[in-house]
Amino acid sequence: MSVEGVARISISLPRDLLDEFDTIVESAGQDRSKAIQQSMRNYMTEHRWAEDLKSKVSGVIVMLLDHETPGLEDELTDIQHDFLRLINSTTHVHLDERICLETLVVRGKTSEIRSLIEALSSKRILQLRHMIVG
Repeated sequence: MSVEGVARISISLPRDLLDEFDTIVESAGQDRSKAIQQSMRNYMTEHRWAEDLKSKVSGVIVMLLDHETPGLEDELTDIQHDFLRLINSTTHVHLDERICLETLVVRGKTSEIRSLIEALSSKRILQLRHMIVG
């Protein structure tokens, strides 16, 4: 990339956030600029998919849940049955005595997948992440 194609920016960050970021970047053998570029690309991809509600997309939804949360597994099963046409595959892994990792591989209209994510987000899930590609 030529110097003309590069823009320099300045941002303000909490010191502890930058320190943690730099530690992770260093352990991955990257440099800060490349890691920020990749982070920006990921951020844009994540938000771009949500703009066109009629487009077809694919992706994965990852959840960490405490299986001892009363009623949670039944609620998640009901949601998955409601969105069965979008879900191609599920995986449920027991990480320890209480915590489970569950993944849903999905494909369908952006608006429908967004509805699935919103339904799941309304439940008592420890963490919910998704990666959707067009």
